[in-house]
Amino acid sequence: GEVKLRLTAKGANVEEAKRLLLPIGQEIRHRTGLKCYGSGKESLSSVVLDLLRKRKETLAVAESCTGGGLGSAISALPGASDVFIGGVISYSNSMKQMLLGTPAALLNKYGAVSDPVVQAMAKGAREKFGSDWAIAISGVAGPSGGTKFRPIGTVHIAVAGPQCCQSSLKKFGPKRERREIQQLSVLSALDQLRLILLAQG
Repeated sequence: GEVKLRLTAKGANVEEAKRLLLPIGQEIRHRTGLKCYGSGKESLSSVVLDLLRKRKETLAVAESCTGGGLGSAISALPGASDVFIGGVISYSNSMKQMLLGTPAALLNKYGAVSDPVVQAMAKGAREKFGSDWAIAISGVAGPSGGTKFRPIGTVHIAVAGPQCCQSSLKKFGPKRERREIQQLSVLSALDQLRLILLAQG
């Protein structure tokens, strides 16, 4: 999930306290590197939107197990509409095929919770919405539906862009609550796009 650090300092006035905090904040950023995504009121969603805004690029999403949580996290921010085009909640396999053009052959061969399918979902969303980037999520949020090979907490995430489509497998564990798995999936998806954008410069 996320780790939030609160730094406090005591000084004769606010300016002095801020001066005391400055080197500590810089040291924390240095030690955590890319794992530190922001400070103050920044959120993972706002950081990703700002990165896309600076690049003048757009984003769409395709969700299954998160049921709209990713789109909600993005659209909750003021001004998101200049970057976020929209999304699809393709919960069933038939909707993945109909709305995103996911090949039935992939669904039959690999199952809905797999790298090939989530990549196809991301590519399909990007094409459907005409966006520069698309994020897709498919997984088993529980409390039922898990199998030996795909236990509860198994989530696949894909990010499709102009020159790449990268997917990842997350195993959040079968003991987590459904809502927590969904929230972790949203955060992981946003962070995956963030790191790709930073790597591209």
